Amino acid sequence: MKITADTNILVRAATLDDPVQGLLAQKLMREAEIVAIALPSLCEFCWVLARLYKLPATGIAGAVRVLLEAENVRLDRQAVEAGLAMLDAGGDFADGVIAHEGQWLGGETFVSFDQKAVRLLVQRGEAARIPA
Repeated sequence: MKITADTNILVRAATLDDPVQGLLAQKLMREAEIVAIALPSLCEFCWVLARLYKLPATGIAGAVRVLLEAENVRLDRQAVEAGLAMLDAGGDFADGVIAHEGQWLGGETFVSFDQKAVRLLVQRGEAARIPA
């Protein structure tokens, strides 16, 4: 079977917070021929792990890397790497993904009121600024 995994499947498989659904999610992801993971689901996954489960950035990055390394998982590797770079720098995974996708779509400068996101992107050599 080729599946697209919703955020709740990813969360249950990673946390096993519900023993029945968690094991079912793990089995489904392990046995699927393809597990497609959309960027919004992965951004939500990171948000849920950080906000609801209070995992540190290293734990969240580890969970994402497990997905990234799975042979049957399909995702936008470059966007995920950009998100991980931002997460590893102390920022938000989604900001890295947004900046990456914006560039891919033709945007030249990431613009945000999020001072931390702008600072981290500039430190990585990317064009980013706060509106003035």
